[in-house]
This record gives sequence, C-alpha cells and structure tokens, in this order.
Amino acid sequence: MKGNMNIHYDEEGDYLEIGIGSPEGTFVRDVAEGVFERVDEKTGKVTGIGVLSFKKRTANLQDITLQLPVKIQII
Repeated sequence: MKGNMNIHYDEEGDYLEIGIGSPEGTFVRDVAEGVFERVDEKTGKVTGIGVLSFKKRTANLQDITLQLPVKIQII
C-alpha cells in the first residue's frame, strides 16, 4: 500500500489513529478491546489502526520524539 501516513491523536478522547491513504473503501475490524484495524475491502490489507485510551495504555513509556516531516514508504 502506497500513500501518505496520517497520524491523528485526539487528546480529549485519548484516541490515536494511524493510517495510510484514504479511509474510503475500507472497513473496521476489532482486534482487541479498544483496538481496531482498518482493512482495504479489495486487498484485505491493513491500512490503519486505532487505539482508544492510548495514554492509559502507554503510561509506562517515555516520550517519543520524531524529527518531522517523516517520509515512510510502505510497499
């Protein structure tokens, strides 16, 4: 899957979503409680993931710093 990586974090809802390309033509599949993946209807490939209660789940992790912009190509 080629495309831009989109990262969205909603602090108020404590929700993180990471995806490649447009969400059109995809469906959502539950992976675990509060975790889902977005799947391309035609190829069956995962194009995104969403995590509810992200901060709560990662409370023991240190801050992560990225130098932006980041270019990632996923094939």
